[in-house]
Formats: sequence, C-alpha cells, structure tokens
Amino acid sequence: MHKRGVRPKNKIKIIWSANFAYGIGLLVTDGCLSSDGRHITFVSKDMEQIENFRGAFGLRDIKTGQTTSGHKGKRVHRLQFGDVVFYRFLEGIGLTSAKSKTIGSVDIPNSYLFDFLRGCFDGDGTFYSYWDPRWKSSFMFYTEFISASKKHILWLQEKLYEILRIRGHITNDKKGATLQLKYAKKDSLKLLNKLYSNKKGLFLKRKKLKVVKALAIVGLSLKK
Repeated sequence: MHKRGVRPKNKIKIIWSANFAYGIGLLVTDGCLSSDGRHITFVSKDMEQIENFRGAFGLRDIKTGQTTSGHKGKRVHRLQFGDVVFYRFLEGIGLTSAKSKTIGSVDIPNSYLFDFLRGCFDGDGTFYSYWDPRWKSSFMFYTEFISASKKHILWLQEKLYEILRIRGHITNDKKGATLQLKYAKKDSLKLLNKLYSNKKGLFLKRKKLKVVKALAIVGLSLKK
C-alpha cells in the first residue's frame, strides 16, 4: 500500500474580500512569484505598505527582512513565504512568475474591482498635480496606473471604461520600459472616488493624503 502524499499547507485563506482584493493588487504591482512554484515575495521601501500586505492576507507571523533593490542598491523591506495552494490560485487568476511584461487580465470579481485597483494604485500607481501655465488659473491633476505589460494596461483601460465610462489615455515612458494609463481632472476625480469608496478598506495613507491635499487646492474633495 502506497503512502499518501503530504497535502500542501496553505498559509493564506482564499476567500474574496475587500482587503484580499487589495492585496492581490499589491501583488500584481510589487509582488513576485518564484519560478519554484511555491514562494511569493513582496518588496517595498515603505513599511506601511508591508503592513498593509500582511493585513490583506493575514500574514502576521511572517518576519520581514531586507534586501537591495534597483541599480542604486537601495535597502528595501522584503517579505517572503511559501504557499503552494495560494501560488496555484494566483496562477489561476492570471499571475505568473514572469508577470511583469506578460500579465494581461486578472480575474477579479467586479464587486471588489476597485479594492484591487486601489492596491495597484498604491503599488505602482501615481497621482500628481500642477498649475498649467498655458491657461490662467488652470489646475491639472492626473491619476495614473503603470505597467510594463501592454496587455495589462489595455485590460485596465477597457475594464474602467466598461464600468465608469472613462477612457483615459496611454503613454510610454521616455525609456520605453513601461506604459502609463492616465486619467485627467473630471475622469480622475470619478476614478478616485471609486478607489476610496470603501472607508474601511486598506490604503496607503501618504498617497491618499497627497490626493486630498491636491483636491483641496481647487475646493474639491473625495466623497464622504
């Protein structure tokens, strides 16, 4: 009689929720799936981001280490764990070990889409604002998602048009390494209100504060 194989242990409870979807967004942008089919790594220079990642997936018992990142060799926080079941789940919704340039759509329930997008925004997204010198009293602001995968950016654009009827526009960075999906003013405000509509959901405080301060300059605010 053959012995039964050891059942893979899963550290993460795979149940969709707002925070779980937010964590998937962080993984899509700042996470890495090892080629060994088991390990998942999350890296960030921001400790709050690490804590948000822990909270999203209930990883309080996983220790945080440090590693170097980028050509300048900056020290960043690193969290790594092994979970075969979760790894296979991530593959099933569209992530791979070479996801940076190959990722396309991600299978997220529509009810948690904006929690997922808030995670993407906190990971690789950006918000910026400025006074446009071409027109008097013209204050511009943009919300932007960034990816090295054209398929992923196009999927994001179509998904947001389908739900919010905002189209945005896509640009390339100067080196051609990434694409940016940008939304300006009216469409940006519409998007931001949806990103922060879940008042109990996880978010990066400094990024939301940046948005709130910029909107206040022209008497705007996020919906209560």
